[in-house]
Amino acid sequence: MVLDPEAFMVTMEKRISFSEADKAILQANLAWGKSIAKEMADVFYTYLARDNEMNAILTAKEGRMHRLNETFIEWFGEMFSGMDNWGSAYAARRWRIGLVHVQIGIGPQHVVPAMATVVNEVGQQLKKAGLPDDVREALGRICMIDLAFIEQAYVEVSSQAVLKETGWTEGLFKRMIATGAAGMK
Repeated sequence: MVLDPEAFMVTMEKRISFSEADKAILQANLAWGKSIAKEMADVFYTYLARDNEMNAILTAKEGRMHRLNETFIEWFGEMFSGMDNWGSAYAARRWRIGLVHVQIGIGPQHVVPAMATVVNEVGQQLKKAGLPDDVREALGRICMIDLAFIEQAYVEVSSQAVLKETGWTEGLFKRMIATGAAGMK
């Protein structure tokens, strides 16, 4: 059950139809992406801070907001640059970001709407800049891949914790989840 970030990246690219054309579009707009990254971070964290639970997480440690802002700006730019053409380094970084979300307690119920905020704000920024919609579409696809990494981190961490604590096999665990899900109708 341990995730291979590079294999997961390849799978997500296929599932989400993140193409070579998308990569070229994003790389061609790297300077623009970097130019709005700080503003995007401000929008993102203003949105998250409105929620009391998220605000408590964001401000739990001295300097966390500053570090998170810097990380967001890097993350945003990396979606445009692809780091290593969206290869193993990109995948490993996204996996690490997912694990950090789990470690500091940012739940999936916060991550999905926050990512939607990013995609929506990028759409507004694109309109202001007069850029074509294909940039939003390409960025939307890579955002969904990044979101999949974060969501998968919750599944992997939870699953590994249960297996370690109980000594159950992976097969038994999956059967129990399927049975439990069937009973929650």
